Amino acid sequence: MNNPLIELKEFGQSVWLDNISRAILNNNELKNLIDNDGIAGVTSNPSIFQKAMADTSDYDEQINSLLSDNNNLSPAELFEELAIKDIQNAADVLRSVYDTTNGVDGFVSLEVSPELAYNTQETIEEARRLFDKLGRKNVLIKIPATQEGLPAIEQMIYEGVNINVTLIFSPSVYEQVIDAYLKGLERRVEEGKNIDSISSVASFFVSRIDTAVDKELEQIGNKDLQGKIAIANARLVYQNSERIFSEERFNNLKNKGAKIQRLLWASTSTKNHAYTDTLYVTELVGKNTVNTIPPATMAAFKDHGKVSDAIHKNLNEAEEQMKALAALSIDFNKITSKLTIEGVDLFVQSFKKLISAIKVKKDKMTSKLIS
Repeated sequence: MNNPLIELKEFGQSVWLDNISRAILNNNELKNLIDNDGIAGVTSNPSIFQKAMADTSDYDEQINSLLSDNNNLSPAELFEELAIKDIQNAADVLRSVYDTTNGVDGFVSLEVSPELAYNTQETIEEARRLFDKLGRKNVLIKIPATQEGLPAIEQMIYEGVNINVTLIFSPSVYEQVIDAYLKGLERRVEEGKNIDSISSVASFFVSRIDTAVDKELEQIGNKDLQGKIAIANARLVYQNSERIFSEERFNNLKNKGAKIQRLLWASTSTKNHAYTDTLYVTELVGKNTVNTIPPATMAAFKDHGKVSDAIHKNLNEAEEQMKALAALSIDFNKITSKLTIEGVDLFVQSFKKLISAIKVKKDKMTSKLIS
């Protein structure tokens, strides 16, 4: 039987799992996805960790062990130890993919605390510390594409830290992200440092754009553009990416071993049930990209997904759709700016809920240890 997930891999798009938990590591689910479905990476975020850690007992044994050694660990410190173990274990499972693809794939991502999204220096310090603590080549540290995050991205690339730039919605911000990546590499080259082992992806969020734009379109009674803008925007962004990474600036770096900063399609589950369940996978197939897919969407695509060079289709139509949106006096830049702020806020909320849940577990276990 054909497996559309394998077809994506053969076409030239990498599929990463947008999920991590102790369970999928312990029961070999991740290894099976790699072996059977060609899955080539893993992404995590505070919301994913909240579900994994707060709603199961899978981490209780490690929490208990950590508290037995030191019951003064804070809930945030406990979270870090739990997350580090998951990320290291996932990186070890994915190491064979990293080796066979010469460092193109096989990565697992860990986010800096979302509470640091608007603090450049603290983001730099945490990204550096987490990368060192993880001690794995095939790890990406996630930094959000806030204005404060951009200089941190440049600095981390300069220091040789692999970066997953997250929460990108705007084409103009995406160009700033590429610039930060290239500047980091250029600074290394100027100092005679190698750049061939540094990897970065730019996580461009998709379905949340339709959710936000559709809401404004509904208010003015326009149905023609609903469910169209996220795909149109992504296709034009990809076209721009191809242009930038074929220009002299990048080619000079490529000759010294630099890798393209691949676009990674994120937020690819369909939020509106009126749209097909594989919309943001089927319509965004493109070479030299990554699609990070949550489990339910991955299962749906494996069952009935279609693979074609979708990213290059209907580019003129995509341009017309973005112009039509502007003609309706809907400010797309305002929407994408708001989505970045909301994205950070959502991760902060998830992080706080996660820390609260770990505190409850800690208090229960500590009282047992004392008694």
